[in-house]
Amino acid sequence: MIQQAIQSLHWDKAPQGLYEPIAYTLSGEGKRVRPTLLLTAAKIFGGNEQMVMPAALAIEVFHNFTLLHDDVMDKALVRRGRPTVHVKWNENTAILSGDQMMIESYKLLAQLPDNYLPTVLRMFNKMGTEICEGQQYDVDFESQQDVTISEYLKMIEYKTSVLLATALQIGGYLAGATQAQQDALYAFGIHVGLAFQVQDDYLDVYGDPVSFGKAIGGDICCNKKTFMLLNAMDRADASIREQLYQLLQLPVDTPQQRAHKIMQVTAIYDSLDVKQVAQAFILEQTDKACECLNQLPQNQHTHSLRELAHRLVNRNQ
Repeated sequence: MIQQAIQSLHWDKAPQGLYEPIAYTLSGEGKRVRPTLLLTAAKIFGGNEQMVMPAALAIEVFHNFTLLHDDVMDKALVRRGRPTVHVKWNENTAILSGDQMMIESYKLLAQLPDNYLPTVLRMFNKMGTEICEGQQYDVDFESQQDVTISEYLKMIEYKTSVLLATALQIGGYLAGATQAQQDALYAFGIHVGLAFQVQDDYLDVYGDPVSFGKAIGGDICCNKKTFMLLNAMDRADASIREQLYQLLQLPVDTPQQRAHKIMQVTAIYDSLDVKQVAQAFILEQTDKACECLNQLPQNQHTHSLRELAHRLVNRNQ
């Protein structure tokens, strides 16, 4: 249903240089998690799928707009197995097409019934602001020497969780959920997002490259401040912390240098039980997310959210 709705959006218009990259981006093999969450939340309360679909599409288009700009900032070469827009076209195109996608997301929201629009816009604007703030925190952390675990968790909440949470909240609101039920949906999204991002950090160190979809150790090689690194710094004594700082300075110009750095940093993580800390955090956040669902009507759609929470963080019930 979502995929059909996305395919029904028309981008074959002038100027092609603006709209073709949008069509290219939305034709990628994304999981459509965010619009699925919105529709599922609405279905919990018997919502009309056709009525809420513009909001689901707006969330997906907005999410993809952020990816276009993120890829420019991160100088990413590949997205979902294909060249990123700034590689296939150029940076100016990626920025401008991303800007247009943001505008298109608001045009989709405008298709909602008038009586819902002011509240949805407040939710959507709050989400957009926090995503930008989260991205800026992430940029700041690159040059900030001492980042705390709580600062990192706030950053990933803004960058990752609020989009999931707002999708759920909007879906519930449009289907008549009470404020308490909307809050429960929002909290569910926050906890799932935190678990998902920490799982991503964890898999970059301990994951299987085949199932993870990319080579492990990328975060270690580029000295990215992750849940793993920050917990290692927090748990280490002065001697091991200094050893970690020295390892972060190592070059990764050759495969051998890359492998050596990953091995040495991972060994320190192992010695400090960082793997177990991450696993415990993921479990805790997933359990908290599922507890939020107890405040909602219990039906097949609530069950679907519970299953999705476990699937997103790679856990079996």
